[in-house]
Amino acid sequence: MKLAVCINHVPDTTAKINIAADNKNIDKTGVAFVLNPYDEFAIEECLRLKGNNGGEVIAVSLGGDTNKETLRKALAMGADKAVLLKDDSPRDSSSVAQALADYLKEISPDIIFFGKQSVDSDSAVVGTMVAEMLGLPSVSVAVKLEISNGSATVEREIEGGKEKVQCTLPAVFTAQKGLNEPRYPSLKGIMAAKSKPIEEKVPAAAQPKVEVIALHKPSLKSAGKIVGNDSSAVPELVRLLHEEAKVI
Repeated sequence: MKLAVCINHVPDTTAKINIAADNKNIDKTGVAFVLNPYDEFAIEECLRLKGNNGGEVIAVSLGGDTNKETLRKALAMGADKAVLLKDDSPRDSSSVAQALADYLKEISPDIIFFGKQSVDSDSAVVGTMVAEMLGLPSVSVAVKLEISNGSATVEREIEGGKEKVQCTLPAVFTAQKGLNEPRYPSLKGIMAAKSKPIEEKVPAAAQPKVEVIALHKPSLKSAGKIVGNDSSAVPELVRLLHEEAKVI
């Protein structure tokens, strides 16, 4: 079984983000980048499927040389091969999906995994876009997956509950938190990953359909107001909630 997992190199969620001088990108100065958290569940699921069914796990990432750091973590976790689609030009979700789909079409994997979304742009559409471009069935926000006789039974999250669906392979899945518990890379895996080659390919030039006009930070929240510290403040609080906040 050939399993492909598409991963992204994103700013650490604890990092302080500032807008770059061009107002179209973030300022990367001093920002730590990590493997996209949802992609860890995707990698782990591919490794478990390999353990149960045999085959190989191929980690794929689109970006510049810095993405190799994230690919090496995937190798350290147990991926067999890493491929960098080398292009650090600005891309929207559509052009990212197209570059990934072009490569995945070349290798024809049985299963393609993504994290449910990337925590930098949070669009949560690249996985399903790739499935559409490849003409494959897709199931998003998977929290349980079983493979048997060329088909998959998937439990996925929906608002207010879960649903169970079936599809044939090959197929595309996006991983939700709770699908599994990602493993920590072992010291042996980390050392081995340092010497493993990362294949580089140059994708077709980006043809984005969306242009970033400007980035800006949210407006600062207004300061809080203390109207009293005992029951005598209740009438004033009610008045403020009604007249200023307009929530009652």
